[in-house]
Amino acid sequence: MKPYRRRASTLTARRTLRRRGAQPKVVALGGGMGLSASLAALRRITGDLTAVVTVADDGGSSGRLREELGVLPPGDLRKALAALCGDDDWGQTWARVIQHRFQSKGEINGHAVGNLLIVALWEQLGDPVQALDLVGRLLGAQGRVLPMSAVPLELQALVKGHDPERPDDVDTVRGQATVALTPGDVQSVHLVPNDPPAVPEAVEAVLDADWVVLGPGSWFSSVIPHLLVPELLDALAETKARKVLSLNLAPQPGETEGFSPQRHLEVLGRHAPKLALDVVLADEAAVPDRESLADAAKRLGAAVELAPVAGPDGSAKHDPELLAAAYDRIFRMHGRIGPWR
Repeated sequence: MKPYRRRASTLTARRTLRRRGAQPKVVALGGGMGLSASLAALRRITGDLTAVVTVADDGGSSGRLREELGVLPPGDLRKALAALCGDDDWGQTWARVIQHRFQSKGEINGHAVGNLLIVALWEQLGDPVQALDLVGRLLGAQGRVLPMSAVPLELQALVKGHDPERPDDVDTVRGQATVALTPGDVQSVHLVPNDPPAVPEAVEAVLDADWVVLGPGSWFSSVIPHLLVPELLDALAETKARKVLSLNLAPQPGETEGFSPQRHLEVLGRHAPKLALDVVLADEAAVPDRESLADAAKRLGAAVELAPVAGPDGSAKHDPELLAAAYDRIFRMHGRIGPWR
């Protein structure tokens, strides 16, 4: 992969040229299926949507490409692009194509078509942002997808009781795929390198947003990593955008097993103590102790919004229509700072 060329800031120009349309400018942070769920909802209520995606994945097809070619892991970026594909035949066909995985007895087994396409364009263009924009145009994506950093990152966690035979010991667990499934109690996570550069376009998107959405998703391996990139965290503190945190429907086996909704907020606050939020969104059926959640949200400066956002099948998956309705209500009711209403 060719060196990334840092661009001059276009923030002032883009603010000047912003269309005074009837929709909010939204940035969604996350990774994996949680971010995909959020994007599938948000694209129903705004066409001015940017996804900022974690780049610490080291498992599966992404991990193999990362190790072999030294590129950013493309998997979560691919999933975000697929979530932004339109509902017409073109969009749905391309969504299926880029998500398709080869099955063979050879080295291509398990690779996703979209991962190979993204990496090929990275090698051709030498610019991860330009390449992702080109893939987005090909797919007819209803929004933009950006990596949170231009360098591959390693996620490391301090885990108490990772070894069941040493329940009081704290060990370092390395790699996003391992952290996501680790037994024991995750105490904290950090990135290697510990001061990674943010992609300038991602920082500009956060600064220029009306709303920033964080979560849902794997808490330690997809949500919190964005807060560990100093330039992104600074942008989140500086932006005039309002910030909504979307909680998961259930704890994740492994990294957040046994977590209450309020504990999710507490660990996020420990990793970014200066970060203030405006709204915490949770499914009303997933909050057994509303008072404790409200207290935890208040410590982050946020109000709690409860809404039915779970899918009808009883799984821990958000329903895109219900989640879209919840986001739309929040955007309308909590500080109309933008020109869209």
